[in-house]
Amino acid sequence: MSPPSLSLIVEVKARHEEALGIATFELADPHGRPLPPFSAGAHIDVQVKEGVIRQYSLCNHSEERDRYLIGVLRDEASRGGSVAMHDEVQEGDLLLISAPKNHFPLKPAKRTYLLAGGIGITPLLCMAERLARTEADFELHYCARSAERMAFRDRIKTSSFANRVHFYLDDDTAAPALDLEKLLNEPEADSQVYVCGPSGFINAVISTGKQCGWPADQLHTEYFAGAETTSEDDGSFEVRIASSGAAFTVPADKTVYQVLAENGIDIMVSCEQGVCGTCLTRVLEGEPDHRDLYLDDDEHAANDQFTPCCSRAKSKTLVLDL
Repeated sequence: MSPPSLSLIVEVKARHEEALGIATFELADPHGRPLPPFSAGAHIDVQVKEGVIRQYSLCNHSEERDRYLIGVLRDEASRGGSVAMHDEVQEGDLLLISAPKNHFPLKPAKRTYLLAGGIGITPLLCMAERLARTEADFELHYCARSAERMAFRDRIKTSSFANRVHFYLDDDTAAPALDLEKLLNEPEADSQVYVCGPSGFINAVISTGKQCGWPADQLHTEYFAGAETTSEDDGSFEVRIASSGAAFTVPADKTVYQVLAENGIDIMVSCEQGVCGTCLTRVLEGEPDHRDLYLDDDEHAANDQFTPCCSRAKSKTLVLDL
């Protein structure tokens, strides 16, 4: 049974090999009706196949209502979502998706910095389109391993904002590399920084920004994969359901979500990596061990909600508002 959030049926109108290992899928209503509107930075949940739901950023212009465009990197080490999109989803197929959601929205700014690593270009490309349309002051810095792996390069080079884009290729040793310290050296009170890409790239940008004095609320991130954690020191703990008083032990080798599901308590999940926030659950008592990349530092410190798909407990018991 599909989650109720997956309320739209779309047809794959076109599929293109955008770059090495990256395919784009153009999705539209099968009957030609307008799709729900979205804003720059938004994503959709896609049911790739039964039981497999993944999030993909929308990378077409946010004023378009006739289609959604997503870009998918084939990751052989993934849990099956990206591989299934590449190997099984073809033009003419019907997919079940959610309405657009946005946890990575643009904020008004005197100047905007967009920093993309690899497939992280997808939400930032939509942002660049929007900023260019509104004649805002911005620049896009796009890093990739090689030219053949750089998605949307031709589209960007022929865009109205091409003169605001800087490309960096790891295999081009003759060209200058992205100098984060130089770029972020002077914090600007009315500016915003957005970064998306591999975790290492995001962490480098954010740590450099903070070292240079940028306030946390001017640094915005969008992760595609969960944080790297170790389970060596994990122990068991108890979760208690507030409404019924039922209590269950969560062993070291299972997540809270898995234990609850085994006991007939359904929580809507999607990424299962603490990235999307779909499973966010209120905590009434106890201290979570936060392992997500969805909540910010202040939300973690409040300890009144957590992601049961990946987070655990520091206290012996967590009482959940279920």
